[in-house]
Amino acid sequence: MITTARAYVEGTTTKAQRHEGKEMARFGPLPPETERNASAVVESALKVHRALGPGLLESVYETCLCHELTQRGVPWKAQVTVPVVYDGLRLDAGLRLDVLVAETVIVELKAVEKMIPLFEAQLLTYLKLTGLRLGLRINFNVPLIKDGIKRIIL
Repeated sequence: MITTARAYVEGTTTKAQRHEGKEMARFGPLPPETERNASAVVESALKVHRALGPGLLESVYETCLCHELTQRGVPWKAQVTVPVVYDGLRLDAGLRLDVLVAETVIVELKAVEKMIPLFEAQLLTYLKLTGLRLGLRINFNVPLIKDGIKRIIL
């Protein structure tokens, strides 16, 4: 019997095998690199929050978080444009990721008093549009940063 991955490479997969492979990629464990990047983000957020505390603008936390990631040797991009494909057209609809870490983790930053369901929906949509699986929503406006971090996996 040919394994699904080998069969796919050889072009001998069935439709069921291709579906199974996609489901494994989507719902299987995250790659170790993605987990390392997520850990670096959380550790960086902890350090920033410990130093600055709550009450500042989101842009301040973004700048400091990116500095911390740089210190750790983790590549990142801030304010990354996310195109929307609609009706076969690729549109620049003004969507921007706060921080994209090593092309594997989307970080959506907040500095708000109260989280609302829209913020989670926003991150889920970004994950779907980019094809990435892991997003971290971090609200710095909390007494304990662990209460402000939410991990979302597709």
